[in-house]
Amino acid sequence: MGGVTAHADDTGTTTAVATKRVLLAAPRGYCAGVDRAVVAVEKALDLYGAPVYVRKEIVHNKYVVETLTNRGAIFVDETDEVPEGETVIFSAHGVSPVVHAEAAARQLKTIDATCPLVTKVHHEAKRFAATDYDILLIGHEGHEEVVGTSGEAPEHTTIVDGPDDVPNVTVRDPEKVVWLSQTTLSVDETMETVRRLREKFPLLQDPPSDDICYATQNRQVAVKKMAPEVDLMLVVGSRNSSNSVRLVEVALEYGAKTGHLVDYAAEIDESWLDGVESVGLSSGASVPEILVRDVLRWLAERGYADVHEVTTAEESLTFALPRDLRADLKAAGRPTTGTSDHAWTL
Repeated sequence: MGGVTAHADDTGTTTAVATKRVLLAAPRGYCAGVDRAVVAVEKALDLYGAPVYVRKEIVHNKYVVETLTNRGAIFVDETDEVPEGETVIFSAHGVSPVVHAEAAARQLKTIDATCPLVTKVHHEAKRFAATDYDILLIGHEGHEEVVGTSGEAPEHTTIVDGPDDVPNVTVRDPEKVVWLSQTTLSVDETMETVRRLREKFPLLQDPPSDDICYATQNRQVAVKKMAPEVDLMLVVGSRNSSNSVRLVEVALEYGAKTGHLVDYAAEIDESWLDGVESVGLSSGASVPEILVRDVLRWLAERGYADVHEVTTAEESLTFALPRDLRADLKAAGRPTTGTSDHAWTL
């Protein structure tokens, strides 16, 4: 599936020689919500000094978490691990009202770095629950975002973990039921889940707008376009990153011969390149560009130096930092905007 170059040998005979190439997805990597969350931790460390506590991983990326840990961030599983009166940052995936109450009871200073697109789904859940709808939340059981969203209205919410889970779903009133979704799912799988739900509940209502975030959709669209043209798809991302895992699945579904998820270039197995002419490369929405550049260098050293960027969308969305952090930065005369140190483009 690679390119072909004409080559003349010493006898003057021209033969076609396959060339190794890389198709590089655009957009890829950091989305606006991830950049906002990571910047929030970086600026909090600069402003308040270490340690700053973060509930759960600020974003699902091993490199980012390790780097912020080295700068003085302390990642905890629950708020009761944070000393009373300290600062705690809530991750981009969002938290339930119970977590906010726990933090208030411990007199913690909270900085809510929940992605605004996740917050939108929280508002939808509260609104439909207030009108006594049953909410069918499509998402992965136990994922932090799903735990946070379902916590807004636990008595009204049923989690639907993919199309095969639909037969297990029951509701109180099939005329008052709506579906919402985790923001980082496969678009195709989610729509298949909705289709099956609608077969079971014909009056199922849709959310006011797409719950799957723009960045998740854009990255999947780029991979779909590239997949038929590549022998191997590499996605940079951590295994607990839902949107990164989905990119590998989408690549395989749309024609890539093989696909792998890696955190670092060093995790690539050279045997994966056997017989491979064309490599596709993308990265999840919580992945800094520096890690993608490391993979490109690794591939170039093995003959894959011909890189073609496949652009399917342009992204310019940005989100303001959390309100309380902005207020403290402003009071201290510090900039209230900025890009993460980890969004380097070498």
